[in-house]
Amino acid sequence: MAVSPSSSAQQARQALADRLAELCRDAGLTGRDIAERCDWHPSKSSRIMNAKTPPSADDIRAWCRATGAEDQTDDLVASLRTAEGAWIGWRRMERTGLKQAQEARLPLYERTRRFRSYSSWIVPGLIQTREYTEAVLRAVQRRRVEIDDVAEAVAARMERQRVLYEGDHRFAFLFEESVLRNSLGETDVQLGQLEHLLTLGSFSNISLGIVPMRLARSRMPVEGFWIFESAQVNVELVSGYLTITQPSEVAMYAETFAELAALAVYGAPARALITSAMDALG
Repeated sequence: MAVSPSSSAQQARQALADRLAELCRDAGLTGRDIAERCDWHPSKSSRIMNAKTPPSADDIRAWCRATGAEDQTDDLVASLRTAEGAWIGWRRMERTGLKQAQEARLPLYERTRRFRSYSSWIVPGLIQTREYTEAVLRAVQRRRVEIDDVAEAVAARMERQRVLYEGDHRFAFLFEESVLRNSLGETDVQLGQLEHLLTLGSFSNISLGIVPMRLARSRMPVEGFWIFESAQVNVELVSGYLTITQPSEVAMYAETFAELAALAVYGAPARALITSAMDALG
């Protein structure tokens, strides 16, 4: 399933643009009128109303003043924040380092009761060991983040893992067999992570499913994603972090998760795959 930020994010931007255009019409104004009142270039209003250029918060405030709809300013600025939050590039999310990005997700994890996670290339963060997390975040920092706060980011991710042991949270982790054999960190880091998976597999609130490597399968691997309850999906892509809340799109991910889960093995067969990966490490 190919996903781009042009889906949920664009829908949110279009909804905001439509509301601004409606204010313009209700006030009996044209886009050129708005531009004149706001001292903008004539084409700016048109670009905003057609969702070609996202407005800033100041643009929205000026628009509401120009249309006599200042009572709607706060609501429209909130809509802007929603649209901006649907798609966040890594450069923006990690501009102050990796720690803040880790801490920002904690409230979502704390209020979620049912988690579903699929990964095609890495052990999910909630079930990583400290050493494995350090290897992952160090690789990220070297690739795209100037600030080195890896130690603090690792501590933040470890703190987030307390949701595994507290409250009535339930987790379904699903990943490809190749994840067990990806070389992240030294051999002892890999072994420690695989041993940790064996331990977690015995927890009553955690389901571990592994999709075996096969020549023929009905559903190919897709991008990694998290489903929080049935209300939100988060996807980590090469260029940024995507939040999906459109019910139809969330349902697509839930369906994909179910299809992949049907291909997975659990219990003793899953433990056998983990043990085999450990043996391969020597």
